Amino acid sequence: MAKMIFMKKLLSVAALLFFLQNFAQANMDLLVGTYTHSCDSKGIYVYDFNTETAAFKLKNNTDKAISPSYLTVSPDDKFVYSVNESGKESTISSFKFQPKSGRLDLLNKQSSEGADPCYIINADQNVISANYSGGTISIFKKNPDGSLAKAAQVIKHEGSSINKQRQESAHVHMVQFSPDKKFVLANDLGTDRIYLYQYNPASTNEILKFKDTIAIKTGSGPRHLIFSPDGKFIYLLQELDGTITVFDYFNGKLQRIQEATLAQNGFKGQNGGAAIKISNDGKFVYATNRGEANTISLFEVNAKGKLVHKKTISTGGKNPRDFTIVPGGKFVLVAHQDSNDIIIFNRNQATGELTNSGKKIELCSPVNLIFTKAE
Repeated sequence: MAKMIFMKKLLSVAALLFFLQNFAQANMDLLVGTYTHSCDSKGIYVYDFNTETAAFKLKNNTDKAISPSYLTVSPDDKFVYSVNESGKESTISSFKFQPKSGRLDLLNKQSSEGADPCYIINADQNVISANYSGGTISIFKKNPDGSLAKAAQVIKHEGSSINKQRQESAHVHMVQFSPDKKFVLANDLGTDRIYLYQYNPASTNEILKFKDTIAIKTGSGPRHLIFSPDGKFIYLLQELDGTITVFDYFNGKLQRIQEATLAQNGFKGQNGGAAIKISNDGKFVYATNRGEANTISLFEVNAKGKLVHKKTISTGGKNPRDFTIVPGGKFVLVAHQDSNDIIIFNRNQATGELTNSGKKIELCSPVNLIFTKAE
């Protein structure tokens, strides 16, 4: 009898440990970049988020960070780098990140070397920003303590396109590594082009070396792109006309294979393509449309990498600037810059379809959403 009681207790302890382990694994840190000029935002917010239940709790936030709209987390999760959009006074910030508490301690700032940085990426040695109004790409070396040195290289784009209000000059809107990190691709909304650069991480002054440029449909305004999980396809979202261009990709070479659109069912209003993401299994692509639409579109990816439109639904807010597929795939979070909320959608992993869960995170002017490991 005593042995049986002992075994039951042992099993109970094992079950509890199993539950706690899986509960811990389900909890991740959600980092939110915001604009701080339109309402009362402290800058970067860190939430404890359960990827199984969508339960969330604020852990910490910065204080008085200026419009850290887009973020990137170091590969070891120890540092966060942000843009600070503030016209000609824009900077790039480095923070020491403590996942257990969610605390972000400012290490230093450097001039972005181009007005209004709107996207940022990093790898082991370098941080790279896309500077929209300045039409430049800036590359910063990381110091041993995670802080940033002054820009080691600044690349200036030149040119314009047919939209006189939005394409009067170069506007670099995104930089992105190729999956093998041999190249960096830069989308330029102002010139209707993708610029392809060879990436030389150890170089001191020619970290990016120009390789090629790819012309996109005139007046479309290339904004964001994603790679398929296997690296064989690129999906490029154009902001100005709400279209998606699909490319075959291999070793720095792009071949156009399809043009798709976010506008469905005879929509005649103003388009504003914003963000594009792909599911981890590569089966579904999602893209948001701002402007007068405020929608998110679901596309199924066929065997040849092309997109088949399945459904377009309301995002439930105003100006869906960014969104993310929650790790594990059960939820999609959509950040609304103008209605000051992040709407949580349930996601059917078999069909890709989204339904509003009724849950939302309310905060000032959310822009960028990034998940990282919690402790």
